[in-house]
Amino acid sequence: MKRRGVLAAVMAAPMVGVRAQEWPAGPVRGIVPFAPGSATDTVARLFAERMRDTLGQPVVIENRAGASGLIGAEAVARAPADGMTILFGTNSTNAAANALFRRVPFDMERDFAPISMLASVPLLVAVPEASPHRTLNDLIAAARARPEAVTYASTSASQRVASEMLASMAGVRLLHVPYRAAGAAIQDLLAARVDMFIADQAVILPASQSGRARVLAVTTRTRSAQLPDVPTVAEAANLPNYELFAWFILAAPTGTPAPVIARLNAAVRAAAQNAELRARLGDTLGMALITGTPEQAAAFAASETVKWTQAIRAAGIEPE
Repeated sequence: MKRRGVLAAVMAAPMVGVRAQEWPAGPVRGIVPFAPGSATDTVARLFAERMRDTLGQPVVIENRAGASGLIGAEAVARAPADGMTILFGTNSTNAAANALFRRVPFDMERDFAPISMLASVPLLVAVPEASPHRTLNDLIAAARARPEAVTYASTSASQRVASEMLASMAGVRLLHVPYRAAGAAIQDLLAARVDMFIADQAVILPASQSGRARVLAVTTRTRSAQLPDVPTVAEAANLPNYELFAWFILAAPTGTPAPVIARLNAAVRAAAQNAELRARLGDTLGMALITGTPEQAAAFAASETVKWTQAIRAAGIEPE
């Protein structure tokens, strides 16, 4: 019986290799934990379209928005660990969740197997074009004169943390107005129903370029190549320690076989070489591609979890 078992294992070994090489046998489901039109959705669809060239199967995007990305992320964490369901995650889902919520329905580190980082992007501080606030200092002065009279929109952890960090460092109090989707937040900003929206550059740029929104500052330490005349928050408000940027990561459920992770990683890295994708993300949306190995992605997410946790606590945001 023992000899028969060994023989069966030897005979089965080549089949494992064949199955791994032939994976995937059908479409891969790519979960985006935010609404259509969000920066995460844009990144996911650009990568998904070109990952097909390597995988030989489509990556079908499914938007599962809600709870700052927790709903979509949980769906992937609970999915079978076969690589057929993957998460287009962000700093919200894979770094900030534990510090923002008392009950997170998954473990950011234990429940996901990082495949690759995808891109990073600065956030822009925007107000309606009709706003009386011409500079960031104008807005801060208004908030200082009337605590919680200046409102800000948010649809994700990065947007809320960026806003509360600004308020905390400037010594003012803003009124938070949460939204489910960036599209609704942008519309209310343009209609002046909210005073400020700090969101990914990819979300704000179209409204800025059309002249309907005014960008007061960028949240990174250096200015944006797309908006070279717009100061950083550090410059505009004399807050030298202010810095924040959003990022995107591809992950699968923990336990996904290593050959499948490797194949998905190869698909991401090949997609990142596409000239059209690079132009769209880099030149048009101002994002930086940061693809790499699964190990690099895991290390990056771990270090960012520490940074975001510290930023959330420093901003005085209490877990919900």
